[in-house]
Amino acid sequence: MEHAELTLRRQLIDTCGAFGPSGLSQGTSGNASARWQNGMLITPSAMDYARIRPSDIVWMGPDGSRTGHRAPSSEWRFHQRILAERPDAGAIVHVHSPAATALACLRLPIPAFHYLVAVAGGDNIRCAPYFLFGSDQLADAVIEALHGRSAALLANHGQVTVGASLDAALRLALDVESLADQYLRARTVGEPRRLTARQMREVLDRFDRYRNGTLDRVEDGPTPR
Repeated sequence: MEHAELTLRRQLIDTCGAFGPSGLSQGTSGNASARWQNGMLITPSAMDYARIRPSDIVWMGPDGSRTGHRAPSSEWRFHQRILAERPDAGAIVHVHSPAATALACLRLPIPAFHYLVAVAGGDNIRCAPYFLFGSDQLADAVIEALHGRSAALLANHGQVTVGASLDAALRLALDVESLADQYLRARTVGEPRRLTARQMREVLDRFDRYRNGTLDRVEDGPTPR
């Protein structure tokens, strides 16, 4: 195994190892993948993250072929579809974080109640309809919910984020969880006032200029991705 592949396998383990301490997922729930050569490396199914070794990570090709002695995550279909249809995606994180999952169980998107919703690439974070985990139908729904976005909720399930790297996808998952928690808290008092379409366009434009190096910095909040 070449050094670069071994490093990426270890990064996948470290990413999933952060799920529990960060409160994003517990036990064996959640999974992650990263683009590798003409396929992907993905975490194994139903295995405690503290026990995963680099050799347990599964490589899968675009035709479903695989190498390794473990079964891939049951959600490999939507990981595979995202990487196939999103050239900008280098890695994917899927977790069952409490606040995002609570909203997903209500089948509610995260609207433009706060300008940082724009970190996911648009003026809301959509909620994909419910389908059985691991199914082709769920993969289709995830692709649709992620159109023009880097994050989505999955009804009665959890959340998924896309990033150029594993670090970026993990940071976005934390951002989505924070936004979901804030939105749920606000809704206990009343329906939050939403930013207008024009206001969100201004935020997205500012984030774009930051990414392109034409804006010195964003005054607060996470770095746009």
